[in-house]
Formats: sequence, C-alpha cells, structure tokens
Amino acid sequence: MLKKKMRRIFLTGLAVVIPAGLTIYILFFIINVMDKLLQIIPVHYQPDTLLNFHIPGLGVIFTVFLIFICGLVTTSYLGNRLIGFGERIVGKIPFVRSIYQAIKRIADSFFMDRAHGFKKVVIVEYPRRGIYSIGFITGTPNGEIQQQLKQNQPCVGVYIPCALTPTTGVFVMVPHDEAIEVNMSVEEAFTLIISAGIVTPQEHGS
Repeated sequence: MLKKKMRRIFLTGLAVVIPAGLTIYILFFIINVMDKLLQIIPVHYQPDTLLNFHIPGLGVIFTVFLIFICGLVTTSYLGNRLIGFGERIVGKIPFVRSIYQAIKRIADSFFMDRAHGFKKVVIVEYPRRGIYSIGFITGTPNGEIQQQLKQNQPCVGVYIPCALTPTTGVFVMVPHDEAIEVNMSVEEAFTLIISAGIVTPQEHGS
C-alpha cells in the first residue's frame, strides 16, 4: 500500500516537473540564442562591455526592437522599394530563390494572413485506405494541377505532420470531399499530434 502511494506521488511529481522543466529549458534556449544576436554589434558597444556584466534577456529586447524597426522601414515607400529590389536580386539566384520564396509565403500565411494555410483541421485517409491521419488544409492547387489530377471535384492541399516532430511531414493533394473537416482548433490538433494521441482535445458541442 505504501509502495503504491509513493509511486503515485512520484508520478504526480513527474507530471508537474517535466512540462515545467521543458518549458523553462526551451525559454532559456531561445533567450540564449537571441542574446547571441548582440554579437553583431561592435565589441566596444555591446552591453556586456559597457556594463562589465551580462544581463540575460537583452537579446530578446534587441530582437523585438530590430523586428519593429524592420517593419517600420518596410512600411515606408523607400523601404518597400529597397525590399523589392533585394527580392529581385534574390530571385535571380538559383536554389536560393526557391528557398526564399517558400519561406516568404509561409511567413505571409502565418503573420500577414495573406493565405488560408493551417486554418482548417481535417482527417484524410493516409497512407492508405482505411488508415486516417490528421492534417491541415494549406490551400488549393492551381488550375494546371487540378486538370492533371483529373478528379470530378476540386482537390485541396493538405499538410500531414509527423507525430512528436510536427515540423516534418508530408504534403498530399486529396479531393475536397475526402478531406473531413473537424471542429478542432489548430492548437488542439498540434497538441494531439505532438503527444502522439496521448493528450486528446476536449469535445466541442455541436
């Protein structure tokens, strides 16, 4: 009896310590990475040199300030022209062009709301009939792809993340009617996928 109680107490402690510990570790990792961005400042003007001691988190403030300045410059007429000029140069570099354009479209989808990517959670039959996977509608393929697919109905693009590592996955195109929409938020779906089904979202009322 005592052994079972001790085991339950220990497991309860693990359930509290692991999420908190991992969250703190990730936060410190992000702060450390951002602090290293201060190294782009000349050594004589770095905060550590001026203050003679290190203050954790200054990199976060510097990064936020730098992003705000970039956004401020980009929204101006001259800044917009400079960005356009830079993108035209990048557009002439093979391979680099493809990477930049893909990342830019993803960023626009998330932050500028210029696309409908990752807006709907769906269930599709993948990797074969009878087996289902959770994915996210990322958009609609263009007309040429739709014609080549030769389906009786429009197809949609679906990104299916891998369990535990949702930053990797596969992209498939399925008929719209075969993508079953579910009443689940993107955050809930990612939680379900990252936990490999251990953490299930709460049921929503119909």
